[in-house]
Amino acid sequence: MKINQLQQRDAETHKGDYGRALLIGGSEGMSGAISLAGMAALRSGAGLVTLAIPSDILPIVAGHEPSYMTLPLPARKGHLAGPCNSLESAAQAASCIGCGPGLGRTEGTEEVVRWLIRERSCPILIDADALRLLDQGELEQAKGKPTLLATPHPGEFRAMIGCTETNRQKLESLAQQWAANYRAVIVLKGHRSFISDGQQSVHNNTGNPGMASGGSGDVLSGILVAFIGQGMSPYEATVEAVRIHGMAGDLAAAELGQMSTIASDLIRYLPKALQQGL
Repeated sequence: MKINQLQQRDAETHKGDYGRALLIGGSEGMSGAISLAGMAALRSGAGLVTLAIPSDILPIVAGHEPSYMTLPLPARKGHLAGPCNSLESAAQAASCIGCGPGLGRTEGTEEVVRWLIRERSCPILIDADALRLLDQGELEQAKGKPTLLATPHPGEFRAMIGCTETNRQKLESLAQQWAANYRAVIVLKGHRSFISDGQQSVHNNTGNPGMASGGSGDVLSGILVAFIGQGMSPYEATVEAVRIHGMAGDLAAAELGQMSTIASDLIRYLPKALQQGL
């Protein structure tokens, strides 16, 4: 399935036909990250988007955008306190889950990430803070589960695998090995981001330095979760999400300048990027 197929919607369809995206994250002082991911998922065609967030930040996140739903979860000092029945129910209903934007690193959030890895019943995307909470032993045990996707920048990837390598080419080789080992899809972010599922790999050729701004990765998470929820395979969705994300950044920078481009601009230019990216 390609982007142009996503845009061809049958008249006799409804919101449930276009995926149920569940995005888990947010914390006190980091409500913008999960909100950006939610808005990006909506603009990328997801039929239903739910943000699972600490109850402490519910009014802030809900006030960003009325088109997504919010699921307030038990909180501890502004962060998720751990898995709970309402989160488990939402995860079971989801077409794709994204975890990490604004999540923070606490005992409670680590429990959420480990639970997701262990119990997932649909593809899950791990990004941002959640990347540093991955447990290699649980990843090994959960190889047979639905696809795991990870979108680290080089520093996060080094922390994930416990290495100090700085050579980009060698890091890409390690990323390909990691994807093959865990039957996962990985995006090693950077100039010409590297995407691999362990068997096939590609470099993205869109995007610009103006996207080096807080929240840009959260937008990518929303796009990717939305694409998978609409029926694209994990690898194909990842390649297309990174490409469209970069196109939105290029369109924004062309009009606003690289220096002035911010993450929310990427969402504003997503519709045009999707139209031009057919």
